Amino acid sequence: MTSFNEGTGNKGTKVTIIGVGPGDNAFLTLKAKQAIEEADLVAGFQTVLNVILPFTKNAELCPMAYRDQEEVLDYAVNKVKEGKSLVVCAWGDLNVSAKELLDRVRRRVDHVDLVPGISSVQIAMTRTGISLEDVVFITLHKRDGVESALQELVHYLKDDRRNIILLPSPYELMPAGIAAGVIDEGVPGDRKMTVFQRLTHDDEQSWSGSVSECAAITADFSDLSIMIFHRPASD
Repeated sequence: MTSFNEGTGNKGTKVTIIGVGPGDNAFLTLKAKQAIEEADLVAGFQTVLNVILPFTKNAELCPMAYRDQEEVLDYAVNKVKEGKSLVVCAWGDLNVSAKELLDRVRRRVDHVDLVPGISSVQIAMTRTGISLEDVVFITLHKRDGVESALQELVHYLKDDRRNIILLPSPYELMPAGIAAGVIDEGVPGDRKMTVFQRLTHDDEQSWSGSVSECAAITADFSDLSIMIFHRPASD
């Protein structure tokens, strides 16, 4: 694992942060699996911990939610100061949608070992047959900069030259609302799109149609959703 000397937190503390993949633990990398098996403590959101439970052995599990993640990380890092090893788990790949969690950990420690994972974005591209060279990626998995990200989405939708992969903001800005919003900004409603939900999970679902049809959907989408706006076919 590569160690990065980061932060100004507790001197000498080191934490391993891993991406657990999109949901099916068959996509967990060997390096991540080894880190989990050797850890004294494993922290993460409960839905993420559910993926890696078979590999935690005798580790103390530290489940957290949005409301208490600061307190849980404080507790876990204090255990690291006592000599315990800690692995913090995040969905997918660390560099796709885990920035806020990474920042929280980095503020508390001197060293982090980052173990990347397989992202649901990669799975979505595989499902649709599009490649990274033809994609603009935009995420709303952040507290700041959401408005500028939405403006960027509208810009590229009107540009018409690229496929666009968008990660919605769980529970806040979801596919139907986003579709309605881009139509209000002048994006043609006949633009084709696909929404994947809970990729690689047993209850994985996908929906395909137009932006207008998506905007009219009243059923709830999963918080683990990915939107793909397909590039219009060339004449």
